[in-house]
Amino acid sequence: MQQLKDLINGFSSPQLIITGASIFFFLYLYFRKFLTEPSVSLFFLTLLVGFFAFSMTDANFREIVLKPDNVPIVAMIYLIAFFTWFSLRRAVENDEAITKGGSTFEGKESDQKLYTWPNLIYQEFICSILVGVVLLIWSILLKAPLEEPADPSISPNPSKAPWYFLGLQEMLVYFDPWLAGVVFPTLILFGLMAIPYIDKNPKGNGYFTFVERRFAITLFLYGWLIMWVLLIIMGTFLRGPNWNFFGPYEKWSVHKVVPLVNVNLSEFVYVKWLNTGLPKHWFLREIFGIVATVLYFAVTPFILAKTVLKRMYIQLGIFRYAILMILLLPMIGLLLKMLLRWSFNLKYIIAIPEYFLNV
Repeated sequence: MQQLKDLINGFSSPQLIITGASIFFFLYLYFRKFLTEPSVSLFFLTLLVGFFAFSMTDANFREIVLKPDNVPIVAMIYLIAFFTWFSLRRAVENDEAITKGGSTFEGKESDQKLYTWPNLIYQEFICSILVGVVLLIWSILLKAPLEEPADPSISPNPSKAPWYFLGLQEMLVYFDPWLAGVVFPTLILFGLMAIPYIDKNPKGNGYFTFVERRFAITLFLYGWLIMWVLLIIMGTFLRGPNWNFFGPYEKWSVHKVVPLVNVNLSEFVYVKWLNTGLPKHWFLREIFGIVATVLYFAVTPFILAKTVLKRMYIQLGIFRYAILMILLLPMIGLLLKMLLRWSFNLKYIIAIPEYFLNV
């Protein structure tokens, strides 16, 4: 058993987790018809519950998972998994019905007239009672995670943000605060508000579907599940003292030493590859990072418009397509930057501390 735990700890590096989760995500969407079958989903649920039950035999795993602050995150994992499966399963059934010329499940229900009283009020009343019972049992079994008054001379290690900001705190590791704390949250909020104006496809409104809104659903689910929920899970269960990564069965020790030599792209080019010193002028020093960034944001949209997103470019038009690229490319760039940091210790692509510009 210890060999299995060591193997899982060894495969718990962030780049492997993100890469593996991304591969599983796209495979799940591609084979959604088979993988959302109740019997197949029950098999995966059994594996997940079995993995959790096996892991609970480990003292280090229990210590982290059973913290009162972390218990809701465990529940959130199962709830998100269930509702993602439910929506995709209903989407598969509706897509098959539409292909055969039939009506969607929601369309059939809309033909039935139900009154708010007693139908809706009765269900809401029962739900409120159940939620009250759960909260009562919860408060009895778990102690409130209250700590002593704050002491400016003693900082907790690790010092973590609230769980819903752990994804944002993870971004701060790879980007300057003005990018991770201002630019990216602004793009996220603007992007969510802009979705109805960018994607004006009338199909898929009021019922579950995947085929009719393939790109929008894939993009939203990837941004939500991989780029936010997974970062929260990693920040909750795998980020330990000194903000180091720990395996699920690894003891959170403040004495763990992880050698990290963060290197900028300019240092990779001039020092490691060309065996010369860094130029004194910031423009010559960062010319490679500037060119790479300009090419990424200026050339990539044209390549996508001529290849995989050609049909979408025609449907959206140049203005809405440009807004889509402004929102899409930073999200992909965030993932690429994280993978480069984990794999090659690449700190900044552009590092101009003279003007407080680090990307």
